Amino acid sequence: MARNDLRSIGRAPVATLADIIAVRCARRTLLRGAAGAALIAGVGGPATLLGAARAGAGAAQPAFAEIAHGVDETHHVAPGYRADVLIRWGDPVLPGAPAFDPRWQSAANQARQFGYNNDFIGFVPLPSGGAAPEHGLLCVNHEYTIPAMMFPGLGLPPESDPLAGLTKEMVEIEMAAHGASIIEVARTGGHWSVVPDSARNRRITALDTEMALSGPAAGHARLRTDADASGTRVIGMIGNCAGGITPWGTYLSAEENFDDYFLGAAEGHAEEENFKCLGLPGGEYAWGRLHSRFDITKVPNEPNRFGWIVEIDPLDPAATPVKRSALGRFKHEGAAAVVNGDGRVVLYSGDDERFQHVYRFVTEGRHDAVDRAANRDLLDRGTLAVARFDADGTLSWLPLVFGTGPLTPDNGFHSQADVVIETRRAAALLGATPMDRREDVEANPVSGTVNLILTNNTARKPEQVDAANPRAGNTFGHIIELRPAGGDHALATFRWEILVRCGDPAAPEVGAAWSADTTEDGWFASPDHCAIDHGGGLWIATDQGDKWPKSGTADGVWRLETEGPRRGTGRMFFRAPVGAEVCGPCFAPDDRALFASVQHPAVDGAEKYPGFERASSFDDPATRWPDFAPDLPPRPAVVMITKDDGGPIGS
Repeated sequence: MARNDLRSIGRAPVATLADIIAVRCARRTLLRGAAGAALIAGVGGPATLLGAARAGAGAAQPAFAEIAHGVDETHHVAPGYRADVLIRWGDPVLPGAPAFDPRWQSAANQARQFGYNNDFIGFVPLPSGGAAPEHGLLCVNHEYTIPAMMFPGLGLPPESDPLAGLTKEMVEIEMAAHGASIIEVARTGGHWSVVPDSARNRRITALDTEMALSGPAAGHARLRTDADASGTRVIGMIGNCAGGITPWGTYLSAEENFDDYFLGAAEGHAEEENFKCLGLPGGEYAWGRLHSRFDITKVPNEPNRFGWIVEIDPLDPAATPVKRSALGRFKHEGAAAVVNGDGRVVLYSGDDERFQHVYRFVTEGRHDAVDRAANRDLLDRGTLAVARFDADGTLSWLPLVFGTGPLTPDNGFHSQADVVIETRRAAALLGATPMDRREDVEANPVSGTVNLILTNNTARKPEQVDAANPRAGNTFGHIIELRPAGGDHALATFRWEILVRCGDPAAPEVGAAWSADTTEDGWFASPDHCAIDHGGGLWIATDQGDKWPKSGTADGVWRLETEGPRRGTGRMFFRAPVGAEVCGPCFAPDDRALFASVQHPAVDGAEKYPGFERASSFDDPATRWPDFAPDLPPRPAVVMITKDDGGPIGS
């Protein structure tokens, strides 16, 4: 989820000819419901019927009856399913954690309880290395906090000082609510629950969790501070949005909007241009008023210690998390790892801001499926690359390697450390394609494809349109499918095509709002995260945000057809309460449960919907989901969706 796109640094690509765009995108927006044959442009050729080429291939069509678009105070799921809350903000995580009481909260309590705004969810089976469908560890990111929804009496801050009213205790509660939770879960009688007081449970916070820095930037002068003269240790992780699980069972957590947390000024400092490229200082939090490391005037190198992918071992609660600098520094979204045919590990990620880029990392070493410890530092050595999408359907991976092309001292790069610290600038110099907010990315082991989820970009102007981003003022986003030849994810070039342009099919280009007389509910707006079931089925979770024109319906989860004559059509499976997004969808190993994060209920755009014409706060929210108790605020939560008959989701 990107929260500050208005500050993104955009670069206009050369406009693509309209006839090329027509060839690449010869289809309408998402077709209504699950009806109709999907037309898609052939790569470098005329549009063809996908049904003729792919009929009967891929995942089976889902059997559930879709639910309807709409907005109200609670969640909804397809008939024959139930959606239960597994864990909520403030629920106990560590042994001995107190019961949640938001009116008597403390940083010490919050550091032992489930954090705020849960995002990515990953499942690691237990025992280690197994594939047990009924026992495992959930790894959950906590992306950001919303003080007005967390603290009674705070209300909405005045525009003159958005940080007014926050005390030191509140700030430290916020810091403790960031990071991650690792929780042991088990299924008994078809029902999943958290294992209470498990010794495997862990909280990672921005307040006091020490982390190591590894890879080419570790120890570099640009990462050193008075508190850490070595440049190899940092406290906490922030803005952690999406992530991934490695083939050796570690948890990758991606730092996204880290700029939000810094105050101060960088004028005249050596990092000034670096900071401007990343929107620093963001000034969304009061942390810098009370903790000097978040004031770039006082500690100007501190921001360089954030914006990385963090590797965490969920099987060892005492293991130090490691920020892997070889994977680059930017506003990370996603960390999808694939074992390539030659044993190397390929990791896909992206920069979730307007006009930013898609990245790939290919390890130098090979994955060891027998000796887990041999993979410990696999992500420290390899080749980071950025994507260029060409109008003929070719994707080229451009290596981000010191000394290659413009990545030289003439342009301010003196080592690979400089390249990974300033990944955004390096990518732009290489001519990477600026994208419409690349959110999640997932490789499909059944089809061999890779799905890129692009949420939206209303700032794209007609002269900035290109083949991979075909709509000016892109309100509702689109999804791109990558096809590495022979399933070789390390190839220098791939093929690509647009799977679907999202939004209301009644007005695909202008993004008109949904209305009550729309009867088909298969279309969706602003795809954010995705999950792939074990049959290869693609599931999409949406996030329309609070700054974007609305579709008129709540966010949720859709099953999207990717093969055959129904390619590009969706079916609505789950709908979130008003003001919430859905993120981090994750299947249990046997597909008999779908875990999903419901984030910031009552917040995003709630006041724009009929019947909810007010801005939410702790004391007066648009909904009190999921407890609906008069003395409790709305609480972000992980829901677990199961089928009434115990069968696989979607069957």
